[in-house]
Amino acid sequence: MLKSVQMGSRAGLRVSEIALGTMNFGAPGKGHQGDWTLGADDARPIFKAAIDNGLFYFDCADIYGLGSSEEVVGKLLRELLPRHDYVLATKVGMPLGRGSNQCGLSRKHIVEGVDASLERLGVDYIDHLVIHRHPHGIPMHVPTPIEETMEALHDLVKAGKVLYLGGSSMFAWQFVELQMTARLNGWTEFVSMQNHYNLIYREEEREMIPYCAQQGIAITPWSPLARGILTGAYKGSLDAGTTNRSQGQDKARTSSLYKGNMDFQIADRVVEVAEKYGKTPAQISLAWICNKPEITSPIVGVSRVEQLMQLMESASIKLEDDDVAYLEELYQPLQNLLSIGMS
Repeated sequence: MLKSVQMGSRAGLRVSEIALGTMNFGAPGKGHQGDWTLGADDARPIFKAAIDNGLFYFDCADIYGLGSSEEVVGKLLRELLPRHDYVLATKVGMPLGRGSNQCGLSRKHIVEGVDASLERLGVDYIDHLVIHRHPHGIPMHVPTPIEETMEALHDLVKAGKVLYLGGSSMFAWQFVELQMTARLNGWTEFVSMQNHYNLIYREEEREMIPYCAQQGIAITPWSPLARGILTGAYKGSLDAGTTNRSQGQDKARTSSLYKGNMDFQIADRVVEVAEKYGKTPAQISLAWICNKPEITSPIVGVSRVEQLMQLMESASIKLEDDDVAYLEELYQPLQNLLSIGMS
């Protein structure tokens, strides 16, 4: 059974120590991940297993399935739980269409995007709204003045449509600038950072994670299992995928994120440690993150109930210091993905 934890020291909100990512729920065939998407009937057992085992923090985004994920997530949560029993996050910013204002973090798109998300989710408010990237880091959109973005987010909080704000992958200096802009103007600050962090991509340890830890900002990493590399879905090569996701169109995204020379050697060490503990590689990879005191709630994605049940055990697996050192030993510095595009 998962425990609840405080979402950093900047918020009184409590979340489950693991969050369920919902990118793969929605309308099959719709959106960039449509070839491995589960509809409501297939997703329902996963949501029920999550709830029955103490997972009540659900992470969505308007771009997942081009809105269809929010429709499925909202439907299932309304069906399975009263509103006060779950924490719902969604994101705004990514392109949803070809219209000139259908993306980015302008006041227009933020306000229209949140209203649309509320309608799709079927709720009156969003617990945790995350900007999907920095206002200057979103493709196909002009760099929006950060003052415009932060004031628009603040207005949504004051209107009661959003309770807490979070950021996602960006440079640490950009995140600090957003926080300071909000503070100087008396606007709502971010309480969380949803960044890219796992055993084979640890560049966030340089600046973002220390900053967040020092400031009491919750860290909720995405891709803690490196899109299957750390679970054994790839057998030593990105061309050897064994799942629908690793063999489908999403493979290109994985290739763009993971370029390290040591990626698969680190994954091999995960297998070794998993055998020692009698666990799966996925459990050990997630346990490595859960063992980090500065991490609040990593976000996991699953397509089967048994995957979720295994991953929820990770929060209670305590790794020995020697095993942590063994897992971390091979890592070599990488080029920060934000410097060459978008993480």
